[in-house]
Amino acid sequence: METNFAELVDAEFALEPGITYLNTASLGIGPQRAAAALHHGADAWTSGRSTFAEAEAAVDSVRRAYARLTNVPPDRVAVGSTVSAHVGLIAAALPEGAEVLIADDDFASLVTPFATRHDVKLRSVPLERLADAVRPGTDLVAVSAVQSVDGRTADLTALRHAAEAAGARVLLDATQAAGWLPLQADGFDYVVCGAYKWLLCPRGVSLLTVREGSEDGISPHFAGWYNADDIWADLYGPIPEGSLASSARRFDSAPSYLPYLGAARSLALVEELGIDAIRAHDVALAERFHAGLASLGLDAPSRGSAIVAVPGLGRLAAPLADAGIFVATRGGRLRAAFHLYNGTADVDRLLDAVAGRL
Repeated sequence: METNFAELVDAEFALEPGITYLNTASLGIGPQRAAAALHHGADAWTSGRSTFAEAEAAVDSVRRAYARLTNVPPDRVAVGSTVSAHVGLIAAALPEGAEVLIADDDFASLVTPFATRHDVKLRSVPLERLADAVRPGTDLVAVSAVQSVDGRTADLTALRHAAEAAGARVLLDATQAAGWLPLQADGFDYVVCGAYKWLLCPRGVSLLTVREGSEDGISPHFAGWYNADDIWADLYGPIPEGSLASSARRFDSAPSYLPYLGAARSLALVEELGIDAIRAHDVALAERFHAGLASLGLDAPSRGSAIVAVPGLGRLAAPLADAGIFVATRGGRLRAAFHLYNGTADVDRLLDAVAGRL
């Protein structure tokens, strides 16, 4: 199993020699098969051979693959281009005076659409207190499954139980989770995901799952031709309400086809490797980094996560990049993200570089 995992990864990724890439939490590296699909799509576009049939097949493939990866039926998945647009659908449908509970310092694309609703009550608490802060009168909880700033994971089981007890709905942002952390999206009303990080897709691919029965919490404010039950039957004039797709497709944003051509191949690779195997690989590397940090007298939160952010060391990101080691600075922290194309040599190189700059 491990040999097949390593062989498949080696065949799909071609990082330049001397590059240690530990920044998947900002942008995932595309596999060779996805790059080939993008080249094919670009060639077809410039030569007049592009077809809607091929593009729509890719969109359907992405919808179905993401459904399998998050354990929902395909008709529960809506496609689009950005997380904030999907979140905006949910924010726009909230009634005046609704209370939305968020975690402190969560990612802007998740929380800003609610902050722009000045008639909505936005309440923010520390992540570790989120489940306890759900109360009668809370309409919606919006939280990232894994925090972008430092890799901490939300207690999703406790949150789900607290929301059910209070009659609140839950919007989960899986952008920093899907691709390495197993998810049961049908346990939450809405799950959004920007697929260009851990799912290795080109930018321009965003997915939204809507649990059956939670559709009444969203209005298709941005509906267009692509949201019709039959997209070729209602191209002109307003689409009658009864002609909108009855599935989560009514919440689609017409996709940018080129990114979806690559995304179909990227998600196929993630499925071949398996989320459980990817998680074991990624977290083992993160734990190796934690152990090395401890030997240097350093500590970081987020145990059990593929993201490790070291407080106070954000200043090292620029000199590390000059040395060919790519990490990120977030909130003054040095943030390293370990994914399937990384190995122990990458961890050790980063540790040596950090030790030499302390």
